[in-house]
Amino acid sequence: MVPASPTECLKRLIEGNERFVANTRSAETAISHFRRSELATNQNPSAVVLGCSDSRVPAEIVFDQRLGELFVIRVAGNIVAPSQLASVEFAAQTWGIGLVVVLGHSQCGAVSATLDDLTPDRPEAPQSLNSIISRIRPVVVPLVELGNALPRDTLMRAAVRANIRASVDAIQRGTPLLEKMVTSGEMLVVGAEYDLVTGAVEVMHALRQRSTTSPPVSKT
Repeated sequence: MVPASPTECLKRLIEGNERFVANTRSAETAISHFRRSELATNQNPSAVVLGCSDSRVPAEIVFDQRLGELFVIRVAGNIVAPSQLASVEFAAQTWGIGLVVVLGHSQCGAVSATLDDLTPDRPEAPQSLNSIISRIRPVVVPLVELGNALPRDTLMRAAVRANIRASVDAIQRGTPLLEKMVTSGEMLVVGAEYDLVTGAVEVMHALRQRSTTSPPVSKT
């Protein structure tokens, strides 16, 4: 069987999310637990999803996918650090995965904490949380500086989407292998936002070219 292209894989995920929003499931997903024995010895996922750790956004359910279909990386704020890059590269090398979806979501707690941290007279965030905030801060600082008069929910939406875009860019140029795959068209990296209320996923963009304006990925 010829492997599905990144675009075809993305289409499947979009269709799966449409089923999720409609409160339906595919027959294959409903009986995927019967594949446990098969998957115990082998897996061949078709896409990588880098998502937030938020308990309300499980990628397999949101996209109505079977066991073994998605290689999922979850971290608060769907940030990109060396360990996330290594996981994406591992998936690309091991299974030839050509689709990476950065899945952020509305009302992201990590993004909200970053906005709070930039608010004067707010208590300083715990040191452990700074390891996440420090990766989101460069993206949202310009929004805060430009949007002091904006309602919090408007600023929050813009910050969530900016953070998703930053993670997409960080993956595209994160390692020589990933950058080569993106440039050649072997890999498609897209940003998407999940709406906690409706359950719908909006695919934001599919950037293929390296950005020259975003900050470099931290090596720590």
